[in-house]
Amino acid sequence: MSHLGGKYFQVSVPTPHVYLIQVNRAPVNAFNESVWREYSKVFEKISLEDDVRVIVLASGLDKLFTAGLDCKSAPYFVLCHGVDRTGIVVNSGLSAIPASPVDAARAALHVGHHIKEFQHAIAAPERCPFPVIVAIHGLALGLAIDMITACDVRFAASNASFSIKEADIGLAADIGTLARLPKLTGNQSLVHELAYSTRPFSAAEAKELGLVSKVVEGGRQEVLNVALELAKNIAEKSPVAVVGTKRLLLHARDNTVAGNLEYTVAWNAGMLQTAVSHPRLPMVEPVDLFLDQDIPEAVGAVMKKRKPAFKSLNVQTGIKADAKL
Repeated sequence: MSHLGGKYFQVSVPTPHVYLIQVNRAPVNAFNESVWREYSKVFEKISLEDDVRVIVLASGLDKLFTAGLDCKSAPYFVLCHGVDRTGIVVNSGLSAIPASPVDAARAALHVGHHIKEFQHAIAAPERCPFPVIVAIHGLALGLAIDMITACDVRFAASNASFSIKEADIGLAADIGTLARLPKLTGNQSLVHELAYSTRPFSAAEAKELGLVSKVVEGGRQEVLNVALELAKNIAEKSPVAVVGTKRLLLHARDNTVAGNLEYTVAWNAGMLQTAVSHPRLPMVEPVDLFLDQDIPEAVGAVMKKRKPAFKSLNVQTGIKADAKL
C-alpha cells in the first residue's frame, strides 16, 4: 500500500475493506505544511480505492497522537499566514514570494487563502465518503482537536490528554475546532472553558464533553484494536447503506430537520434502486451495471442465516465515452 501513503503517512489494510492510516513523523508527529498537504492527499487517494469501506486514523508513534502544529519550522505567524507582523509577505511555503511591503487588504487575502487551504486539508476525513474512526492516545494538542473533530467516530485510550492550545500562542483556533466542537457536545460551558483556558483535559473528560464516545483502558495498541474491531463490523454492512448514512448525518448536522428529511427522500429514492433490476447499457464488455442490489442481499442473508456478500461501490463498467445511452 506504499502508493497510497507518503513520507509521513503509512497505509495498510489489516482486514478486508478496512484501511489504516498511521501518522509517522517522529518525534512528536508535528504538522508543517508538507505534512498537512500530504494528509489530505492520502485520504483522497484511499477514497478512490475500489474496496475501501472504512478508514481508521491513528498515530504510528507509541507515546502520542500528535503535538499539533510544528512551530519550530518557522515562526508560527509566518508558518500559518505567510505575512510577518510588519505586513511583509514572506515565503510561507505556498510559493516563493519575494518579500515586499503590501497593504492590509492584500495581506488579508493572502492569509485567508492559506487558512482556507489548511482548513480544507484537515477536513479530509469529513469529505471522505466512508466512515473514519480515529484512535487517540497520549498527547493530542492543538491541531489534533481540529483533526479529531473532522472524524466520524472518536475513541481515546485512557492515557490520552487533550488541549485546545491555540490561545497560548496568540490566536483563536482557525482550522476546525471552534466550528465543529460546539456541534459535537451539549456542554457549551465546558467548550468555552477549554477553548479560553487551554487547560489540558483527560480522556474521561473528553467523553463527558462528547469529543470521544469511548475510553479504552491502556495506550496506543489497545485503543487501535478496539477501533479496528468496530471498523471490521462496519465493513461487513452494505456499503451503499453506510455511505448514505454518513452523507445524511452530515447533512442533518448543518440543516434543519425538515430540510434533512427532504434530502433523505431524494437520496433514498435513488439508493432504493439497488433493489430493482435495470436493463444493460452500451459498454465495451457485457457486464451488469446494477449487480450490487444491497437490499435483496441483506434481507436474503438474514433469512438464510448467512453473512451478506456486498459488491464494491466502484464498479468498473467499461462504458464507452461516446456511448449513446
